[in-house]
Parts: sequence; C-alpha cells; structure tokens
Amino acid sequence: MAESAEANPARSLSDLQQAVDGWIAENGGYWPPLSMLARLTEETGELAREYNHRFGAKKKKASEGEAELAMEMADVLFILVCMANAEGINLDSAFSRMLEKLRVRDAGRFSSMGPG
Repeated sequence: MAESAEANPARSLSDLQQAVDGWIAENGGYWPPLSMLARLTEETGELAREYNHRFGAKKKKASEGEAELAMEMADVLFILVCMANAEGINLDSAFSRMLEKLRVRDAGRFSSMGPG
C-alpha cells in the first residue's frame, strides 16, 4: 500500500508521480486519455471559479461555501500527474526543460512585468 502524503511528503515531481501511481494502482487504474482530459477541464473550471469568486467580479452567493484554493490547485495537479504517468512522461525532466526554455528563449522578456 502506498504511504500517505503526510507520512511521506513528496520531495520532487518524480516522488509525487510515484505516490500517485501507487494510489492509482490500488484504486482501479488510470482512466482513458479523453476521460482524464475531461477531468482536467472540470478541475480547471473549479479552480477558475474559485479565482473568479475571490479576485474577480463574480462574488459567491451567501449560500455557497468557501472552497480551499490550495485544494483546487492540488486537484489540477493530481490529474496532470495522472496524465503524465499514463503517458510515461517524467515531469522532473519535462519541467526542467521548460524552465531552461524560459531561461534561454525568454531571457529578460518578463522582467519589467513584476509580480501579479
């Protein structure tokens, strides 16, 4: 049985991928690719809705509960990890390549923008 995140916190994307893979193996396997894409779309929509409620013009109704922004982000990350695992993608390697692309191709491009 895979250890919980609290018992063994992930220290890298590869660790996270292994933890998710263990959980998936115990819980029926990966969904088909288009089902995972639909789930990613659903989870991204939930994250967007929470951002809009917190920072946008569309405020929540009084009857709506507060969603935890961190959990909405974690839901998106979980399904992205599932998709990567199902396709045999090493996210540590992919993320490193993406950061290098930003460092080289986009050097100085965003420096004048500042945070948020």
